[in-house]
Amino acid sequence: VCAACEADFFPAGQRRCAVCAIRLHGDDLVCGSCLVSPPGFHRATALADYAPPVDAMVMALKFRARLELAPLFGGLLAQRVAATGDTLVVPVPLAFERMAERGFNQSLQIARAFCRDSDARLAAGAVRRIRHAPPQQTLALEARRRNVRGAFEITGDVRGRDVLVVDDVMTSGSTMDEIARMLASAGAAHVHAIVVARTP
Repeated sequence: VCAACEADFFPAGQRRCAVCAIRLHGDDLVCGSCLVSPPGFHRATALADYAPPVDAMVMALKFRARLELAPLFGGLLAQRVAATGDTLVVPVPLAFERMAERGFNQSLQIARAFCRDSDARLAAGAVRRIRHAPPQQTLALEARRRNVRGAFEITGDVRGRDVLVVDDVMTSGSTMDEIARMLASAGAAHVHAIVVARTP
């Protein structure tokens, strides 16, 4: 991606909710949903909206194994999100069935690239998926929340640590919310969701 396209596709300085990173129109710092029902994570960062051409790039990584896109996404996230050597980077895990079908976890690929371009430490096994469930994109909002409940377990030591949870796309935030709540219950000090794209 050339510098001009990078600035066009992933513009810095967009007005986004300080908590969930959804695009805002107006002077508010936090969206109404986060004010009424704050998610389990403390804040989120998104590079762009899930809209053309970024959506096609994400789909190419995810479903056509265009793994060369992961360093682009991870590098851009590393430019936008400050991380220290004590920061743990946790990719959203795939179910075993989906991992076997796809052959790789796109969130792990992005997380690895992020760590290469920052001081953060990859903690790939800190969160494990223990239950296979239907893809989130096929479900309505309340069904998404039920779908991920009890789907993960914390298998790493996150006590007192700042944790960055990496995913390709955040739509309702249900997956991030569930993982963040579990990390908090395991003693994580601060949970920051970082994603390539946020559904408007």
